[in-house]
Amino acid sequence: MTDQTKPVPPQADKSRVLIFDTTLRDGEQSPGATMTHNEKLEIAELLDEMGVDIIEAGFPIASEGDFEAVTEIAQRAKSSVICGLARANFKDIDRCWEAVKHAKSPRIHTFIGTSPLHRAIPNLDMDEMAERIHDTVTHARNLCDNVQWSPMDATRTETDYLKRVVEIAIKAGATTINIPDTVGYTAPRESADIIRMLIESVPGADEVVFATHCHNDLGMATANALAAVEGGARQIECTINGLGERAGNTALEEVVMALKVRHDIMPYHTGVDATKIMHISRRVATVSGFAVQYNKAIVGKNAFAHESGIHQDGMLKNAETFEIMRPEDVGLSETSIVMGKHSGRAALRAKLKELGYELADNQLNDVFVRFKALADRKKEVFEDDLIALMRDYTGQDVEEHLEIKFLRVICGTEAPQSADLTIRVGEEDRQITAQGDGPVDAVFNAVKEAFPHGARLNVYQVHAVTEGTDAQATVSVRMEEDGRIVTGEAADTDTVVASAKAYVKALNRLLVRRQKSDPDADVKTVSYKDAG
Repeated sequence: MTDQTKPVPPQADKSRVLIFDTTLRDGEQSPGATMTHNEKLEIAELLDEMGVDIIEAGFPIASEGDFEAVTEIAQRAKSSVICGLARANFKDIDRCWEAVKHAKSPRIHTFIGTSPLHRAIPNLDMDEMAERIHDTVTHARNLCDNVQWSPMDATRTETDYLKRVVEIAIKAGATTINIPDTVGYTAPRESADIIRMLIESVPGADEVVFATHCHNDLGMATANALAAVEGGARQIECTINGLGERAGNTALEEVVMALKVRHDIMPYHTGVDATKIMHISRRVATVSGFAVQYNKAIVGKNAFAHESGIHQDGMLKNAETFEIMRPEDVGLSETSIVMGKHSGRAALRAKLKELGYELADNQLNDVFVRFKALADRKKEVFEDDLIALMRDYTGQDVEEHLEIKFLRVICGTEAPQSADLTIRVGEEDRQITAQGDGPVDAVFNAVKEAFPHGARLNVYQVHAVTEGTDAQATVSVRMEEDGRIVTGEAADTDTVVASAKAYVKALNRLLVRRQKSDPDADVKTVSYKDAG
């Protein structure tokens, strides 16, 4: 139990903005973005290494898998505060504490919806909700010195009531007050005004850190977060690549680089090592199955590409003509060094290390075999090819109940197209010949005949990794079965083979999701998707 007589003071450095990453909680709530246990551990380790102040590792009561992931992340964390989410009840808070207490620096984050629409969900009037806030924050603070409280849908909560409940939470022991724009409704001026108003009018506000949590429904999440900092917030909640519910969250890479590039008008700083941004962006894209759009700020493929003649001419003369930051500032190599079939293990290891991949000897040997096979099919292997190869390699941690052993497709101008497939299902090899409307449809039909399932294919996307007819294709698929949404991604110089691999990866993930479905009916019906 903590000593309630010693309030936790706010940051001494008023120009320091804390970065609170919720990729593993709010980000993972994107339909289809569910990560495996090992993937969560990897992303948490990368966040810790890059200097993220607080990692919201999950929602411990949501499932046994979430609890185990938060617990192990808490045990492994070296520098970051490890936070878990809990609704405003003792059971949630106790379960959260059980998971995060193993961390060197644990935090409990508890929330309740305070707007008129959200007060109606638990059917509490203003006084009843105020009492619950007092009791639950007090309970959390009795367990942990570091307590964050959030009034969900704060930006649509009546001003007087918002001030009232924030004051209650502070008096009950909350050390961070987070103001969520849960549905992305707010505009930048409002975002700043709300934070400023609370700091100026709520007793005890100078003793806590105010945080901002913005969603991107109107495309203003980053602008709202930065405006909140101008208003006095000193913690930004964000995710890698802006991953999150609906249109996503504030993107970590955007706020970090905005504060770095425009320090002249925003005199604030973070502790994040920006040179690690590109690597973690690529890893999150891979494990979540959510590809980064080409024109995404900071981390998109085109963020540092110049095609216009005027732009190219200016870049050749002075890079600052059309670039406000250097590629290497975010961990992107200036040049694209070409590898080939004559490149050795040492060169491959060095190149992969430059791209952010540290491999043990046995891992390097496995990747080297894949690299040589790729080099035999391509004249030149570029950085993007290696990144695609590593995505494919590191995506193998899901148990392979299904594995393609042989595939041959017959296609052309005369329909129907057909696929001859040998696929391992469990311990059995099954040989199938199927037809379809095109080679990919034929392959998918063959897989479905070998392994019948009710999943619906929602998304099928093909991206060329590099240019040329020998380019690798990266294929992404998204499937849904009984509310479970899974993704699969694979790369190959043969688009049909990449399609088959991606489809089978998604099915393997679906099997994992089936096996891990929570048998607890109470937890199954927990409506936690819109938390924060």
